[in-house]
Amino acid sequence: MFKRRNAHQLEDDSHKDNKVSELKTAIGPLSGHSLVFCSDASLRRYLDARNWNVEKAKKMIEETLKWRSTYKPQEIRWNQVAHEGETGKVSRASFHDRQGRVVLIMRPALQNSTSPEGNIKHLVYLLENAILNLPKGQEQMSWLIDFTGWSMAANVPMKTTREIVYILQNHYPERLGIAFLYNPPRLFQAVYRAVKYFLDPRTAQKVKFVYPKDKASDELMTSHFDVENLPKEFGGEATLEYNHEDFSRQMCEDDVKTEKYWGLEEKHYPKPNGFSPSDVVPEPATSIASAAS
Repeated sequence: MFKRRNAHQLEDDSHKDNKVSELKTAIGPLSGHSLVFCSDASLRRYLDARNWNVEKAKKMIEETLKWRSTYKPQEIRWNQVAHEGETGKVSRASFHDRQGRVVLIMRPALQNSTSPEGNIKHLVYLLENAILNLPKGQEQMSWLIDFTGWSMAANVPMKTTREIVYILQNHYPERLGIAFLYNPPRLFQAVYRAVKYFLDPRTAQKVKFVYPKDKASDELMTSHFDVENLPKEFGGEATLEYNHEDFSRQMCEDDVKTEKYWGLEEKHYPKPNGFSPSDVVPEPATSIASAAS
């Protein structure tokens, strides 16, 4: 049954709609990639990230548009980052959380690269891919981070971590719904204290430390995920298997959808693991929620 919205909620919605209109006017005419990117939903996220201050949101989104024009995250293809994903250190889950959010699974212990640029590009690709696959009306994603087997030897350098945090917070605002750090060792907690210094307080509130055989952790996890879908590594009942060849095929299929969504001319890329975008049947990009940055 639908809940009736009270007068205060309706007034708040109207106020926010007006802010979106103000931001559109402040940004001015757009075309091409920028026009596709600056959907109403995307503008709302930037306004939300800047406490609905139009001028601050305008500055933030203009910086993102400038970053996207040079970094070109929408043009990254799987064959360019597939080598970074061979171990399955970051992948998109086959299930969603209870709110219908796309889930990214991260396993830091499976780090297989010392390249800052490679690690960042791989993560940005998967962020864009997660956004491409968000259900209609959903703007956020969930992260499951499994620290089993993690050690400082697998830790990403602080400089790279800072750059990742900067990109996430400034170019993908309000994309993270919640992040579960599962079974982090005590040593990581010291690392996190250093990372937290760079996190926006609102982002930090979304980070949850959870542990196996802990009642509070179990209740928190099951409140966000169906145990049938949740991998055993996170206290659920499902089996987590990463098959790089299968995942590569899936990403190549999504690359075709990405090209269609952004209106990019189809290009021919080298085949990772025997697959290329031209090998798969294009699917309509029906459920991308404001390609984000």
